[in-house]
Amino acid sequence: MKLGESIMSVERQNAIKLFLRSHNMATVEQLVKVTNSSPATIRRDLIKLDNEGVINRTHGGVSLRDFFPYQPTTNEKQYQHVLEKEQIADYAVSLISPGDSVLLDAGTTTLCIAKKLVNIPLRVITNDLHIALLLSDYKQIDVVVTGGAIDKSSQSCIGQHGLALLNNINPDFAFVSCNSWSVERGITAPTEDKANLKRCLLQNAKRRVLVADSSKYGRCSLFKIADLDQLTDIITDSGLNIEQQKLLNDLNLSAIFVD
Repeated sequence: MKLGESIMSVERQNAIKLFLRSHNMATVEQLVKVTNSSPATIRRDLIKLDNEGVINRTHGGVSLRDFFPYQPTTNEKQYQHVLEKEQIADYAVSLISPGDSVLLDAGTTTLCIAKKLVNIPLRVITNDLHIALLLSDYKQIDVVVTGGAIDKSSQSCIGQHGLALLNNINPDFAFVSCNSWSVERGITAPTEDKANLKRCLLQNAKRRVLVADSSKYGRCSLFKIADLDQLTDIITDSGLNIEQQKLLNDLNLSAIFVD
């Protein structure tokens, strides 16, 4: 492709994205008129944008994906979808037995889980400083913090120190949270450090459990953590539609939709 053609292609794709931001969904015919291009050219652009994770393509047209390039802070998230997080936490705790070793990822849903564990004798490993301080008050719970640099948005540990510890333990459970997940894109994170740590957090656990409410489904962040079929369990809420629930039920894992 020549330089001039490349610039025209970028401008055309930017025009497509701008139109989708203001109209939510568009057909090929609409985009042909907006960009003054041929249907074949628009279809090539849409294939490229789909491969880049920018758009969703359906039989009815195309729409922008919910793309999250940043990590919301704990304070921003703690008052969002509170009921769903509590219900997810209730089910997660029902899986745990006294004496289990439990890995808790950083996040407000995993913090809900931690608050419900205080009467169970356990060993808990976490990268979340809020969870570590909460559980350290309870004598029946042994708490291990992964250590490393502190991510200021979530007040959690990231980096090589945590990876080294996680590579050498084999917990009964790993409960992982996320900002974005889907059947097509798997679990994703906005930073490479977070993706690496979450990937490592999952790898040696007997049960690898995603705890994520339905508002995060269908979203995509920059860095891939894992495909959903690498999990043993998903605990989410019934806010997913029937088609989305069917896609999850078709995977080789336990999918729970709390209500």
